[in-house]
Amino acid sequence: MIAIIDYGMGNLRSVEKALAHVGAEAVITQDPAVLEQAAGVVLPGVGAFAQAMDNLKAAGLIEPIHRAIASGKPFLGICLGLQLLFETSEERFGDNPELPRGLGVIPGRVLRFPAGLKVPQIGWNTLHFPKQTRLFAGVEPGSHVYFVHSYYAAPADPGVVAAVTDYGIEYCSAVEVDNVMAVQFHPEKSSRVGLQILRNFAALC
Repeated sequence: MIAIIDYGMGNLRSVEKALAHVGAEAVITQDPAVLEQAAGVVLPGVGAFAQAMDNLKAAGLIEPIHRAIASGKPFLGICLGLQLLFETSEERFGDNPELPRGLGVIPGRVLRFPAGLKVPQIGWNTLHFPKQTRLFAGVEPGSHVYFVHSYYAAPADPGVVAAVTDYGIEYCSAVEVDNVMAVQFHPEKSSRVGLQILRNFAALC
């Protein structure tokens, strides 16, 4: 069973349906006990970084997420779920002048696309792979996936980068380090390629 974390921000049903389509049993949950029992965990997300962290804290999900990752079970972040794995983000929420802090699982920052680029990036763009990874097994370089975002992750260690995408700049569009995998795009909205990625994740679970 794969647990999809519900903290009030994300395409939960779309992710659940896509996982079911590739033959995986998935459940949407806020229950730490379910995360502990699950064979794999998905952290989806759509919206503001700081608000998402506030929601995770309010739901008591920060420590359960860290425990799930520490247990070694496969963990997949999607869109905002990728960004939340990093230390800080330039995406402020409200009047707080300080940079919001993330889960700190992966060293690095989340940055806004440079001035002059249209944001958010909405639509299909390509993936290129600096290394072979389990998450992208069977996915051809240059494959198109669906993006909606104004910020991108900048890992401190380039060795964790699993995919890059060009949008005026070349940026990290996926990471994979040990049992932690995450993608900036929406595999549940990315047709055949997205389903292959989710199939790969489900197989690891």
